[in-house]
Amino acid sequence: MSFLLTQAPIVWPLVLTAFFGGYLSGSVPYGLILTRMAGIGDIRKSGSGNIGATNVLRTGGKKLAAVTLLLDALKAAVPVLIAGQFHQDYAVLAALGAFLGHLFPVWLRFKGGKGVATAIGICWAFSWMLGAAVCLVWLAMAFLLRYSSVAALTAFGAAPLLAVLITKDYQQTLTMLILAVIVWIRHRENLARLWAGTETKIGRKKEAAAETPAPSGTPPA
Repeated sequence: MSFLLTQAPIVWPLVLTAFFGGYLSGSVPYGLILTRMAGIGDIRKSGSGNIGATNVLRTGGKKLAAVTLLLDALKAAVPVLIAGQFHQDYAVLAALGAFLGHLFPVWLRFKGGKGVATAIGICWAFSWMLGAAVCLVWLAMAFLLRYSSVAALTAFGAAPLLAVLITKDYQQTLTMLILAVIVWIRHRENLARLWAGTETKIGRKKEAAAETPAPSGTPPA
């Protein structure tokens, strides 16, 4: 029996390759790289200070945000799909590694993003139906309420239940539960702003870009 409670034997080279390969892939800060290439500068000093697609949208525009979203999803989906060719245990390890890589990238002194796009990539790699369902929940909430944070929190609040109904797989469901808890924790400042009525809505690019830059050494909001 393996460490993930399946009948697969533990093959440590594959275990380490899956997890750390996922981590290295997930740790690439595409939002920061793309905005610098576009001449915008350090996105961590603009808007919310986050390196994800939402802040790229506020500071760099729709096209750059769309590319960031796609790459942040693919950097998790690709290692998960590759690892899954060996065994699902390795796919789960690659998923967790990629997610943690985005949240705590070694290249940025372990100060990364919130992991929403990366988690969505994991959903798609586990099951296209799960990925589609999570995205539909996100899009519906974003359209209705115009808050990216609310859309993300709702989508991943529902993700474990959707995994149970769609995949009927305990490993994927447990992984979704872990990702959901971390996504909610990473959005604690957004929750505070929502409570205070100061959270920025989707589309308010000019106001968000004019916000005071995040203090040096402070984790992205």
